[in-house]
Amino acid sequence: MMDRSQAEYLADTYADLILRLSYTYLKNTHDAQDICQTVFVRLLTHPVQFDSSVHEKAYIIRMTINACKDILKSPWRKKTCGLDVVADIPAPEQTEHSLLSFVQNLPIRYRTVIYLYYYEEYSTQEIGQLLGISTAAVHTRLSRGRTLLKKQLGGDDYAQRI
Repeated sequence: MMDRSQAEYLADTYADLILRLSYTYLKNTHDAQDICQTVFVRLLTHPVQFDSSVHEKAYIIRMTINACKDILKSPWRKKTCGLDVVADIPAPEQTEHSLLSFVQNLPIRYRTVIYLYYYEEYSTQEIGQLLGISTAAVHTRLSRGRTLLKKQLGGDDYAQRI
């Protein structure tokens, strides 16, 4: 563990550099602040002896870049977007005889997996992880949910009735 004077030295010397560098990678102030905190926590919990100030600066820059790359390749970042992007998208309208209304009438265990699979486009493995159940259980619930939907919709004749 580093002592207080070393921690203050690192923060005074490199905080601005880390923030600016991580902002150029992530284009988000809050993520850049998170990276800054992550880098300092790693430096404080795993101290490294540096040969020179040039080595120290290069090490911190490399650490910052690697932390930014970790965030950019994380599954969470790939599956999410900012609220400003989705603010203009209206919720799907639900009419009395829409497919969504039939899905909403299913029991919760089937409704959840069908909604996540078809509307949110999660894989069965991802749904299993989200719900804390096995992939086989997800497949079973999808199958049973489809069967219930088929019964609600009137079997194979539903497409002909529309």
